[in-house]
Amino acid sequence: MSRAAQIPDPPATIGVAGAGTMGAGIAQLACLAGARTLLHDPLPDALQRGLERVGAQLERGAERGRWGEAEASAAAARIEGAPALEDLKPCELVIEAAPERLELKRELFARLSEDLVAEDCVLATNTSSLLVTAIATAAKRPERVVGMHFFNPPPVMRLLEVVAGAQTSKRALAVARAAGEAMGKHVIEAVDGPGFLVNRSNRPFGLEALKLLQERVAPLEEIDRICRMGGGFRMGPFELMDLVGVDTGLEVSRSFYEQSFGEPRWRPSPITVRTVAAGRLGRKSGRGYYDYSKGAGRHRPEDPPPRPAGRGDGLIVIAGDSPLAVELTAAAQSSGWEVVSPPEAVDREPPFLILDLAGAEVPDVPLQGGPQAICCAAGSLGGLDPAGGAVGFNALPPLGEVSLVELTRGPDSTQAAASATEQFFGALGKHAVWVRDTPGLVLGRIVCQVINEAAFALGEGVGSAEDIDAGMVHGLNYPRGILAWADEIGLDQVLSALDALFEELREERYRAAPALRALVWAGKLGRQTGEGFFAHEVAR
Repeated sequence: MSRAAQIPDPPATIGVAGAGTMGAGIAQLACLAGARTLLHDPLPDALQRGLERVGAQLERGAERGRWGEAEASAAAARIEGAPALEDLKPCELVIEAAPERLELKRELFARLSEDLVAEDCVLATNTSSLLVTAIATAAKRPERVVGMHFFNPPPVMRLLEVVAGAQTSKRALAVARAAGEAMGKHVIEAVDGPGFLVNRSNRPFGLEALKLLQERVAPLEEIDRICRMGGGFRMGPFELMDLVGVDTGLEVSRSFYEQSFGEPRWRPSPITVRTVAAGRLGRKSGRGYYDYSKGAGRHRPEDPPPRPAGRGDGLIVIAGDSPLAVELTAAAQSSGWEVVSPPEAVDREPPFLILDLAGAEVPDVPLQGGPQAICCAAGSLGGLDPAGGAVGFNALPPLGEVSLVELTRGPDSTQAAASATEQFFGALGKHAVWVRDTPGLVLGRIVCQVINEAAFALGEGVGSAEDIDAGMVHGLNYPRGILAWADEIGLDQVLSALDALFEELREERYRAAPALRALVWAGKLGRQTGEGFFAHEVAR
């Protein structure tokens, strides 16, 4: 049977229980999708505000050309207030958008399933942090309960996570998918568990940034800037935590940690606890990790504009064949540098700079004769060059989309190496920022930890690689899919960074996902080998 044949028609009548910001946004999507929409809230004033919000958004969308005036008028005619829960009886699908309190949601689903709606009506919860299974067990027929996790704001964000609880039927999943697709959403599927698929995979984005701050690898403003300019993220992790609400993030962290019985990867940060205790809850309180009292957009300095590429003049030696080494070679040659491998540098003039990206591999010939910069993807500078004079650096492919490179130095790093490395990357049009030494530096640690969490989720069958990547892009505005990014970086490089963090910091949070290690052991390293988390065409 084809996939199209398995998916039923979208529900003709949809109920939304809860008329707050999320509920009104979901109701707007439902009526625009052509469904008769019944919006319920037990508080009359809240219901009225929700209906007015939907009407105003429909008018505003028509004014901005997102849909026509006739379409807005037709959608407005399809939405009705449902003051009593019994008014939802005609619905084929009811989507709950109540506050995130388990007992409140369980009570609502128990009441709905007691003959208030038809036996074949699908009941969906929009929870983002509670287990669908825990909510479903309150219903008379838990197999008809499904998760429909809309991302905020629902009319804007393209993603919908459809979540299967322990007893969710295939029909309930199909009805939820059909409704989501009719609303114009990119629908992905996840198995019930802490954070489902997207929020789970994204956990390390904030938690690892907090760990870097705790270790004083870089100030929070610098960590955010590195993520924006070096990784292409729209917001750094501390800006994002302020936007969501630091207290909200702390409660989610506690929920993850408790539901997993103390998984080290999900341990909350004491920095967050102190920040909340100080009343610094983020944008909503005027102060979080940043101070918002100066007005919109003034909580941090603007990022510097793109740096124009210069012209290199001299010999560059590049050791290693990682994806980053290949991209650095091409970029350096385009900027006018003469680039050779270590064997080709024998009997040549002293190089301007030696870039060591060989990792644990021993080069065929010694790397000597000029200042050195060692890539810290596979370890810290201190671990890779003990008592040496080199500096460290790191950047993540694709290099052409990066405007910033991280540098680090040890107690014996020479000024000549620091100056040559800054000049080299400046000629490539890259800003440089100095951070404290650690495996992967800032961006490498954050991104590799996100990759690792996604690999854990994949290996545990929570979702597919395609759905993980679609979720990160459409639900969280990632610059690219996280597992596709891993394939670009090289899975061996990601694993080396995680193993170095585990070895140097001796913390269980850095243990590598079995699915990631298995791919590396099988020689499936990503784009460079033609297969990693995805299949790729190998350039010939």
